[in-house]
Amino acid sequence: MVAAVAMFSLMDASMKVLAGRYPAVQVTALRCMLSMPLVCAYIGYRGKFTGIFKVRWPLHILRGVIGIGMLSLFAYALKSLPLADTYSIFFIAPSLVTALAVFFLREKVSLGQWVAIAVGLGGVLVVLRPDGSNFASVAGLAVLASAVCYAISAIAGRILARTDAPEHVMFWVLALMGIGVMPLAVNAWVAIDWSLWPAMAALAVSGFFGQLALTRAFSMGKASIVAPFEYTALAWGVGIDWLLWHTLPDAFTLLGAAIIIGSGIYLVRRETEHAEAEHP
Repeated sequence: MVAAVAMFSLMDASMKVLAGRYPAVQVTALRCMLSMPLVCAYIGYRGKFTGIFKVRWPLHILRGVIGIGMLSLFAYALKSLPLADTYSIFFIAPSLVTALAVFFLREKVSLGQWVAIAVGLGGVLVVLRPDGSNFASVAGLAVLASAVCYAISAIAGRILARTDAPEHVMFWVLALMGIGVMPLAVNAWVAIDWSLWPAMAALAVSGFFGQLALTRAFSMGKASIVAPFEYTALAWGVGIDWLLWHTLPDAFTLLGAAIIIGSGIYLVRRETEHAEAEHP
């Protein structure tokens, strides 16, 4: 999981570099196109192309549409927000997944978990500034909307995992996102500056290996142990911000991140304890 988070942090840094030169939808299109050859090679190596069209199309299409919104909003926010600030707000996503699971997966959530979700949302408000100076930040709200998209996609992914192979899920979310975003990107397409090829190569490789490491992590260990390591992204974000853009998070960002991370860890552990109590 630590390796996966490191790879995704590198991917996000690459997206931030590209978002400074290209529209958000174009960055989303590049993310899909650049990673697709690696995904196809991996599926071919695993021999998983068999049955790739026998999938639950409505949910795959939903994830494709939601994925376009998630990545485009995230790329838009990266234009003006440091990585650490962006991650701090996005960390609310696990809490949103828990809340949505009540309505779509009929999972039971205790009063303590609802309190943790509310506390996590309070942490987001702290990151967005309690004095109101940054509360109306379009970039901050874009990250929050991106987290909502992520949560919806995660719920759909949980349902798909019951019937579809992980390789097929990985393939179709990238393919459908690419197909859906290209018409939007073409209208505002900016000519590719090949001097940015290191960022594009890093985007392709880090996104692919990050997904593989993430899948491997959850197949090897308990979610309650593995999931909290997602929050190491804040350390990577702070380090990359300082190294590339010479910025550091302020006290409000660190305080809000601590609140969100604390509520997220509580939710993950409570969810696992509940599952083990029902099915020891």
